[in-house]
Amino acid sequence: MYDPLISANPAQQALPPTFWSDTTEQLPEAPSLRGHQQTDVVVIGGGFTGLLTAYYLATEYGRQVTLLEANRIGFGASARNGGFVLKGSGRLSYGQMAKRWDLDTAKGIYQEFSEAVARVEGLIQDGRIDCNPQEKGYLKIAHSPKAMQTLQAGADFIARHMGQGAEFISPARLRSDYLNHHQSYGALRLADGFGLNPLKLLLGYARLAGDAGVQIFEQSTVLGSVRTAKGFTVETALGQIDANALVFAGNAYTQPGLTETLKGRFLPILSNVIVTKPLSEAALSQAGLHSRQVAMDTRILKYYYRLLPENRLLFGGRGAVWGRDADNPVYPARLKEAMDKAFPSLATVGVSHTWHGWLAASLDDMPHVYTRRGEGYSLGYCGAGVSFSSQAAWRLAGMLSGRAAPSLPLYGTPLPGFPLAPLRRVGQWAFYHYGRLMDSLS
Repeated sequence: MYDPLISANPAQQALPPTFWSDTTEQLPEAPSLRGHQQTDVVVIGGGFTGLLTAYYLATEYGRQVTLLEANRIGFGASARNGGFVLKGSGRLSYGQMAKRWDLDTAKGIYQEFSEAVARVEGLIQDGRIDCNPQEKGYLKIAHSPKAMQTLQAGADFIARHMGQGAEFISPARLRSDYLNHHQSYGALRLADGFGLNPLKLLLGYARLAGDAGVQIFEQSTVLGSVRTAKGFTVETALGQIDANALVFAGNAYTQPGLTETLKGRFLPILSNVIVTKPLSEAALSQAGLHSRQVAMDTRILKYYYRLLPENRLLFGGRGAVWGRDADNPVYPARLKEAMDKAFPSLATVGVSHTWHGWLAASLDDMPHVYTRRGEGYSLGYCGAGVSFSSQAAWRLAGMLSGRAAPSLPLYGTPLPGFPLAPLRRVGQWAFYHYGRLMDSLS
């Protein structure tokens, strides 16, 4: 198990055995980097951020780009997530953003997140990416009466200041028309947001990047990078490449020691996913699964779920704190227990797939897109990378090419460092225990 805070590097790691990898045909394997080469921009990481940053650098700025992926395209978080395209990131509501900064800043962030969802839709349509996008709609399920009040306050804030509202769904209507969730107190429905197959989306991005002239090398783990008088030199096991600019796009999978720029600035968090065996029409009806819209609850330790096109229920949530415990069966078992409490009729339904992956959390609950002297990164999506990675990649490509980004906390400021960074996971462990206690009391 590759642990970004402990393992030296992610070399020679197999693709994860996810539902996506079991049902999606891979692209032919690209060659490994060999010998000494030269390029304009090196991008490290073949996920959503890396592929799209390379794509935009090539198509909008005419730059020569080489992308290095440690294993195969699809190894990292971009092909391990639940496939939720959402407008947002982290735990901050727009009202909280306005209090932390100001109203104009909150509006600007809202606009960027909105453009991110639209950008994914545009890439799918214009690039003819067959990634099984589902019906639109995002249900925020209130797990307590207090949570429903908080959702209503958030919707009122959006309606007053962002020019868009949200629809309240009563408990009775939620159960009859959407999900017969047995631990819900109603929901807030947002019109945008949808589910898709993230691996198919990722392979579509890889095809777009390749067609744009991006040179992609797989099985090319970066072992080190140094700044030189002319730019940067990047080393792999079999090759070396010189470049004028360097992009770190591994998000939570960025290995320790690769760059001082990111040392102690993000926390890799494990998320676990289970997928049930196919459900019959009778089982769907009995469980009350009437919608294929994406859903997430309001707990501190959130659960997220959606009905897949194959009539399987995907259900996800937090996993182990330490990588050494990632494969402990207790974590998928906890997810199954939580799913059964929400949808009791599914208690006898078996699970066909279970997997886990790392996401990157930032100290301030915000993603950061940052460049300095030809070096750049975009990290800290806090679990919302399927959507915001597209906007972040577009902004990052522009920032590296002299195009200014909006004056927002998302852009131009580095990820804040964690205090007592070596103890990050101890703090995470304590927060998980606090979250489980508070969720059980609410």
